[in-house]
Amino acid sequence: MSAAREVMDAYLGGVVAHLESLNTPEQQASVERAAELVADKICADELVHVYGPGGHSNLASQEIFFRAGGVVNVSAILDAGTLLSNGALRSMHAERAPGYGRLVIEDNRLAEGDLLILVNAYGINATLIDAALTARERGVTVIGVSSRVHAESIPEGHPARHPTRQNLHDVVDLHVDTKVPVGDALLALDGVEERVGAVSTFANAFVLQSLMATATTLVSARGVRPTIWTSANAPGGDERNAWFIDHFKHRVRWL
Repeated sequence: MSAAREVMDAYLGGVVAHLESLNTPEQQASVERAAELVADKICADELVHVYGPGGHSNLASQEIFFRAGGVVNVSAILDAGTLLSNGALRSMHAERAPGYGRLVIEDNRLAEGDLLILVNAYGINATLIDAALTARERGVTVIGVSSRVHAESIPEGHPARHPTRQNLHDVVDLHVDTKVPVGDALLALDGVEERVGAVSTFANAFVLQSLMATATTLVSARGVRPTIWTSANAPGGDERNAWFIDHFKHRVRWL
């Protein structure tokens, strides 16, 4: 067996097993409750804000923003502070900086009645917790998407933690567990001390896409036409999206 086949078989098996662990009745119930909140916003022609403070957790907020087949009402908070495109080490320091998450929420003017999805693989960093606490202080409903086991396995004194040592799943209105293992990586390779092959991006994408697709189903069941982006690279895509762009451009900061 080739090295590539062995690795790909093992990685595929690990990722599929992890995603299957997220597809349980308990998880489905959490996703449905979150989807009800999202559906309420879509039916009211309001925004669903999503923020993924942390280097690769930013990918989660981009996963459901301006995405073909995705809900138009999503407004991603693409704050530069923790984006890897502005420097990986800078991103790490920013996500660990107490107070930064408060500034982001205030700068984006989230207020009472808004809905915010906060996504982070590990659920502990200072910017994430500050964002959650600040949003709830301002009357925002917060859905958390993170790994409970990872958060609860990290020592209280770890430098990535918020000064209060709180976990995301403890400070949000509703939580969906991604079950990402400590360290994120799945594969143990012969002769290699560290594990490789991260799973958090798959887990975040599966949960978020499931949440938004469920919300779309609920919106349709209420007799409302869902707002869905069409790929701009498909025939008629630009024409289909033109009304949405005109309707949302002044309301969605990073559109």
